[in-house]
Amino acid sequence: MRKEASGPVNLNAAAAQVNAVLTDWRTARIDSRVKAALQFLEKLTLAPREVSPADVAAARAAGITESALREVIYVCFLLSTMDRLADAFDFPVPEPLALQRAANIAVLIGYRGLSV
Repeated sequence: MRKEASGPVNLNAAAAQVNAVLTDWRTARIDSRVKAALQFLEKLTLAPREVSPADVAAARAAGITESALREVIYVCFLLSTMDRLADAFDFPVPEPLALQRAANIAVLIGYRGLSV
């Protein structure tokens, strides 16, 4: 679902879009496929036992490909696992500047660039 960057990334615009999504993804001005993915993720995170083939069909009908939906599920799983481990081991929360630097790197190279 991620478009490859064709030029320099405007980090201010990216930050504004992220803030809009974090404030309320339902009203944020984002691609309808991203909204469908976020709707799926919300249910997968908050009510995983209620996720059904109908939810997958709704995501697919919104234009999310099978491979994109699989990636969405993988990212959800990984972030949920990391969150639980961080809570269990009482990991310190990085300072805002360190978080911003990591976010900038992720925006510039994408999650694939961060994987091994």
